[in-house]
Amino acid sequence: MKRFSDWQLWAALAVALPVWGIAYLWFRPPIILGWPLNHPLLALKLVLFFPLAEEIVFRGLIQDFLHTHLKHQWGYLSAANLLTSLLFAALHLINHAPAWALLVIFPSLVFGYFRERHETLLTPVGLHIFYNAGYFLLLAPPSALL
Repeated sequence: MKRFSDWQLWAALAVALPVWGIAYLWFRPPIILGWPLNHPLLALKLVLFFPLAEEIVFRGLIQDFLHTHLKHQWGYLSAANLLTSLLFAALHLINHAPAWALLVIFPSLVFGYFRERHETLLTPVGLHIFYNAGYFLLLAPPSALL
């Protein structure tokens, strides 16, 4: 349960709030708070299923594999986390504009950091769910998702 007393984890959660606020003010998307209730399967897929699947593949398989083969570390950043995050962002180019896909590198590095710090997938899965929930509720117009 050391995860819940980790100030860095709380900071990673807290930083999402001003980032969402700035992104909302910058892009001014319409907020349609009822959309998750009108499309519950889509909401579950975007907020729960995709983060869980992505964390199992990227942090659970790819990053763990790279971590056993690459021992390079630059302060808090491991080569395994960096390479996994670059791949994660590159694959987001499939469904996102290039700028958004590149921005995915930053939360991916956070997810990877906590994968290594806490030695569990629970923390990055929880962070990913939280980040996706804020993104899809505040920044992604439902019409773009349907």
